[in-house]
Amino acid sequence: MNKGLEVIEAHYLFGMNYDDIDIVIHPQSIIHSLIELQDTSVLAQLGWPDMRLPLLYALSWPERIHTDWKPFDLVKSGDLTFREPDHEKYPCMQLAYAAGRAGGSMPAVLNAANEQAVALFLEEKIQFLDIPKLIEKACDKHQPDNCESPGLDDILAADKWARQEVLEASEVLGDRILSVR
Repeated sequence: MNKGLEVIEAHYLFGMNYDDIDIVIHPQSIIHSLIELQDTSVLAQLGWPDMRLPLLYALSWPERIHTDWKPFDLVKSGDLTFREPDHEKYPCMQLAYAAGRAGGSMPAVLNAANEQAVALFLEEKIQFLDIPKLIEKACDKHQPDNCESPGLDDILAADKWARQEVLEASEVLGDRILSVR
């Protein structure tokens, strides 16, 4: 889901069309972001597999803040590999694209449903593979508002609704899980 949420972020932060945002799996986590320009050149932000620098950059832009962190070393970083995502193995990515394209309050529903489902998993009330199922149920049941730009009250209401929806749907799953154990 994290990659899917990043797609929605890229859409809103950079005004990108969802069809122009691709997910690429990079296991080493050295490249934190990249963008292909119209001349096909690619600009990337690289660093150690640590989110401190990308967060610092995002929070301090356009300024650069000096740190005493260990400098990045391309030689020590090792090989960089990339692969396409396995959408069957990671169904939440497609749920995020769909929620983003739906717009309105749907991204808020997706996020809240994800957070609630993950919390239930961490509490051992649902199984891991139930997470995308619960998210999808909440998104399918949500009647998105027709406004293109929901206000804060709309987003908070959608968030609250989605969390409750996941809790209610998980009770059915909980009954199933308890009967299996």
